Amino acid sequence: MEKSWQDVLARMTYGIYVLTTGKDANINGMIASWVTQVSHEPPLVLVAVHPNRRTNSLIRESEVFALHILGSHQQDFMARFKGPDPLMKFEGLNWKRGITGCPIIYDCVAMIECKLTETYQPGNHTLFIGEIVNGRVISEEPVLTTLDYSGTYTGRV
Repeated sequence: MEKSWQDVLARMTYGIYVLTTGKDANINGMIASWVTQVSHEPPLVLVAVHPNRRTNSLIRESEVFALHILGSHQQDFMARFKGPDPLMKFEGLNWKRGITGCPIIYDCVAMIECKLTETYQPGNHTLFIGEIVNGRVISEEPVLTTLDYSGTYTGRV
């Protein structure tokens, strides 16, 4: 990619989410920012995940995922969910499995659970589209965005 294009893309603003998934004893969570709503009816959201992430294979296997919108005070989640140990990511958090079996974190602004409907591989990230099957607002706090921390995910791994 040309540097000038990368400079432009680095200035695009995104929300910061914790993306979780799981099947049976296997769970994981990661920070995601390439997330968007793609349909109102049915209610669909899209998340982009690099193929080398453990979450990618778990979403493919489980066919479910959950997104958690973080509050502007939750920058510490960035380090927690970038770590390699899946179980340590959830240690000390208020969470339980949702209706899809995904880990649901209750210390967040809002959450949604999705059942996978479509998967695409148009470039170097997998695009997972999921239909919302559960969700709720938990807090009215301001949300965490890429403007709240130094750095924007540029897709490089």
